[in-house]
Amino acid sequence: MSTFEEILEKDGKLVYKTKGVSMNPMLYQNRDLVVIEVPKGRLKKYDVALFRRETGEYVLHRVVKVCRDGTYVFRGDFQTELERNVRREQILAVMTAFQRGKRRIDCERSVLYKVYSRAWTSARPVLKLWRACRLGLRRFAARRAK
Repeated sequence: MSTFEEILEKDGKLVYKTKGVSMNPMLYQNRDLVVIEVPKGRLKKYDVALFRRETGEYVLHRVVKVCRDGTYVFRGDFQTELERNVRREQILAVMTAFQRGKRRIDCERSVLYKVYSRAWTSARPVLKLWRACRLGLRRFAARRAK
């Protein structure tokens, strides 16, 4: 099987199903398709990019800060921890669209996507509280179901 890098180098574009939960609620594992392309320039805040960690893991997360030294700070939408000091040479591609069922969302043209990106990125301080409430509701519902 070809690696992301090989496919992107050959075609400049890749469509694949997501894995993992770090980009919930925007992208769901094994359900949504993402379209990623080799970036044409520097990434911008709110871009979702595929990068390779020093450990070799591929990660699709959102840029939450572009640093003056040329590095990036990333975070998955469903995460509270930041991933700092991601260098340009680690960036493989940027998400240009995603598909949920028959609906395709263009990351450059969709106003709702842009609003979501900004709102969700700004919501980091309340994400922990939201996740705790959600967990509490699940536990409550499970107890009531018994």
